Amino acid sequence: MLTTQACHWSDDQGSITISWRQLPQIPDSAGFAGAFAGVSSGHLLVGGGSNFPEGTRPWSGGTKVWNDKVFALAESSQEWKEVGKLPRPMGYSVSLTWENSVVILGGADQQQHYSDAYLLSYTENGLVLDTLPSLPEPNANACGALIGDVVYVAGGLDAPTATAAKRTFWSLDLGKSASERRWEVLEPWPGEARMLSVGGSLDGAFYLMSGVALETATDNSLPQRKYLRDAFRYQPGKGWEQIADLPHAAAAAPTPAYASEGQLLVFGGDDGSLAGKNNELKDKHPGFRTGIQAYHAGTKIWENAGEIPTDKQPDPENNPNASTWAPVTTTSVIWSGEVVLPMGEVRPGVRTNRVLAAKPSK
Repeated sequence: MLTTQACHWSDDQGSITISWRQLPQIPDSAGFAGAFAGVSSGHLLVGGGSNFPEGTRPWSGGTKVWNDKVFALAESSQEWKEVGKLPRPMGYSVSLTWENSVVILGGADQQQHYSDAYLLSYTENGLVLDTLPSLPEPNANACGALIGDVVYVAGGLDAPTATAAKRTFWSLDLGKSASERRWEVLEPWPGEARMLSVGGSLDGAFYLMSGVALETATDNSLPQRKYLRDAFRYQPGKGWEQIADLPHAAAAAPTPAYASEGQLLVFGGDDGSLAGKNNELKDKHPGFRTGIQAYHAGTKIWENAGEIPTDKQPDPENNPNASTWAPVTTTSVIWSGEVVLPMGEVRPGVRTNRVLAAKPSK
């Protein structure tokens, strides 16, 4: 499948066209959500994450399974290769590409959240895993982005049983020697604690957009999600400022946001409109938002920037991987001039093994 869409910016630079295609599917019948992703030695690396094994669902007794496999795709290849394993089955880390390595920060499994941090590289001899200083606290479902050599991590969740999200903001300068690297605890944004937000980096500033807060009512011991539309910009040395709200929430949208022509593009996400109907809809859930929201740093406004192409085939309830969906809980990666969205969750409890790639051009 190959579709082309034109995205019109609000300035005088004309329009940008986003051309979409699909890369080879990950060799797993269900696919994974919460996988890490990045680039090393020209290869696209994807690994970890969780799924419900093919044909099972959480409401029918299915048990979430965690993955430790790492897959690599060469630019000239039409097939993924399994190249190694993570230290443990895990997912929902912050993952970013820095120099020739993939940064993997925190993460979770069924029992706990972790503070471990790694640098993962792929060489002709296989995977090389180096450690980074541990996060100040265990964390999963956070977002992050790089400004130069400095990685920033915002929000997240302490533990699978946590009843509140985190309002924490940390940085680590990867440009320093290994012995000098230390996490810095920074002043958090002037808004609610959150997880499943979208991070971004544009013109030397870090952006924190959307996400969900957790709230527990007095008559209910289980926390409920509050979907957020607010957004913030952090400039090192100057601090935080609130920017315009997103037109709609984009919780768990692929992160970090894609920076292009003075804008940040947020692909899809969960706006929360069906969150209370998951148990009622089950496999009839239509999936998440397909629209692309673009924030223009110059005009300080949000605009519609087209759609993620989807293709619903017959019987999407029982055969979801025959269709193409807009994914959430996945990492966006820049690889060979394309924005890659590998796998992810396509409706509650359902993953995809498909890998979408978008190429913006004037």
